[in-house]
Amino acid sequence: MHPLREVIEEYKTGGKALAHFNFSDSNQLKAIALSSIETGLPVVAGLSEGEREYFPLRHARLLVDAYRQSGVALYLNADHTYTLEAAKAAIDAGVDSIVVDGAKLSRADNSKLTMQVVAYAHSRRRFFGHPHEAVVEGELGYIGQSSALHDKLPAGVSVENLTTPDEAKQLVEETHIHCLAPAVGNIHGMLKSAKEPRLHPERVKEIADATGVPLVLHGASGNSDEDIVACIKAGVALVHINTELRVIYRNSLRESLKGEETTPYKFLAPSVGAMQAYLAQKMRLFAGL
Repeated sequence: MHPLREVIEEYKTGGKALAHFNFSDSNQLKAIALSSIETGLPVVAGLSEGEREYFPLRHARLLVDAYRQSGVALYLNADHTYTLEAAKAAIDAGVDSIVVDGAKLSRADNSKLTMQVVAYAHSRRRFFGHPHEAVVEGELGYIGQSSALHDKLPAGVSVENLTTPDEAKQLVEETHIHCLAPAVGNIHGMLKSAKEPRLHPERVKEIADATGVPLVLHGASGNSDEDIVACIKAGVALVHINTELRVIYRNSLRESLKGEETTPYKFLAPSVGAMQAYLAQKMRLFAGL
């Protein structure tokens, strides 16, 4: 397998995006792996700090490696990591990438934390012989934190708080991050009874031109295919989805549990299939297929 950083750069150059999906159990991870097999496309599976409390990274690393050994192009990401200690633990566990989430910190503190993680990732490769340095992604601009169903927009998410090209350029130059996740109209989670706010592909392009690094679209659950594709064409090379996958999992599992079946692998199979179908469709969309 090619290093994740090379794959992301390849997708950026090709005007397409790699898919990233969160998981919190082995059924979601299985669906992600099966979608990669079905489409023939690489995919990133992510665990946030909260998800890692339930599904430890060391367990995920072993499962991801097992899928890789069977030919699946699967990468492991430590999503939404808020402290240096948690970042070090994730890098030590062998993740392929890590998201440093300092979006709620001051600009200076966000930059400091991100720089420290970049330095640690580099040192692990340089001094401990890791074959590939973990891809480090920074965040700039607040888009909320909860991958849940919302009654209204999270406080602080607004057009006025979109990431600016100058802010993005400064963070990239200070920290030497490999990727950047800006606020471009996206939110974490989904709105229950309203359309998602429109994304701003024109701002994506401005940030991409100013920074030169691959951009990441977080919180793409619920956004229209048209908006997401426009952002990919403007410079997004990696798209994160979590809430929409969770909803499909929950709803399909509810249907399976209406009957009398008691064998887990039998009542879970329809949920894995439903997730796989959704994931494969998104992967093909992001890759322009």
